Amino acid sequence: MNKPVHGLGKGLGALLGEVDSVQSLRKPIGYVNKEIAGTKEPQDTSDILRIPIDMIEPNPFQPRLSFDKEALEELAESIRTFGLIQPVTVRRQVNGKYQIISGERRYRACRLAGMDMIPAYIRDANDQGMLEMAIVENIQRENLDPIEVAMSYRRLIEECNLTQEQMAERVGKKRVSVTNYLRLLKLPAKVQHDIKVGLLSVGHAKVLLSVEDPVAQEQLCDLVIKNDMSVRALEDKLKKLSKEQEDAPIQHKQQELPDDYYKVLEHMGKYFGNNISLKRTAAGKGTMTVRFDSDQEMFNFLKALEESGL
Repeated sequence: MNKPVHGLGKGLGALLGEVDSVQSLRKPIGYVNKEIAGTKEPQDTSDILRIPIDMIEPNPFQPRLSFDKEALEELAESIRTFGLIQPVTVRRQVNGKYQIISGERRYRACRLAGMDMIPAYIRDANDQGMLEMAIVENIQRENLDPIEVAMSYRRLIEECNLTQEQMAERVGKKRVSVTNYLRLLKLPAKVQHDIKVGLLSVGHAKVLLSVEDPVAQEQLCDLVIKNDMSVRALEDKLKKLSKEQEDAPIQHKQQELPDDYYKVLEHMGKYFGNNISLKRTAAGKGTMTVRFDSDQEMFNFLKALEESGL
C-alpha cells in the first residue's frame, strides 16, 4: 500500500466541491446501552455511565471564566446531530450529585442542545494506582471502538499523569500506535462520529489526518462513505487533489500581468483582430500566442514594423 500524501493544506474543500450528503447513515451517539448512574453498585470508574443533567454541577474552581457563546452554539449543534462524542469526567458529591472535573464546555453545550442525560466517566476517590488499573483493564476489552480507545489513552495521560512512553508500556503497545490513536481525537466531530459507529476505518482516518483543512476532511469522509472507497482509493484521490492544488496557483498567477504587458496586447491586437494571448508566470517566463486570419494581417503588421524602424 502506498503511503498517504502528507502536508496537504487548506483549499482542498474548494477543489472537492459539493459532496452529496450521507446524513441519513448517521445516527446520534446517545450511549443508550450504558447504565444510568446510581442504578447499580459498584460502578466501574473506567466505563461510561449516563447521568441526568440536573444531577451535574459545574466545578467552582473551573479556571476558565468565560465561554465563547458562538462556539458553544456550534458545539451544541454538533451534539444535536452526532451526540456527545467525548464524555465528560465527574466526581461524586456528598449530596448525591456529581461535580465536573473536566468537560465543562461540553456540559454547557449539552444543556444548550437540550440533552437530559450526559455520558460521563465517574471518578471515585480511588488512589491513583486503582484508577490506572481500571482504565488499563477497560482498554484491554475487545469491544471498544477506536475513539473509545483513544479517549482511554488520553485519560491515562491526563488523569494518571503518565507520559506517552509510560502509557504505551502499561497497555503493551508501541508508542507510535498510541500516538496514532491520540491523533484521531484531533479530527472533526463528524469524522470521529463516523469512526465510532463504523462508517469509517482507522486506515481512512490516518489518511484524512494528512489533510490540514477540517472542511476538506469532512467532505472526504462523506466521499468515502458515499462511494465505499478503499484506503488506497482515498490515497489516490488525495494525490490527484494535491496535484490540482499545486497547479491552481500557477494558473492564477498566469492571469496577473504587469501594465506594460497589456499595452503590448493592445498594440498588436490592432493588427490581428485582438486574436492574441499572453501568459506569464511569477518568475517572468511565459508565452505569447498570435492567431491571424489571413496573409494580409501579417503583411499589415510587418509594414507597421518597417515604418516604425524596428
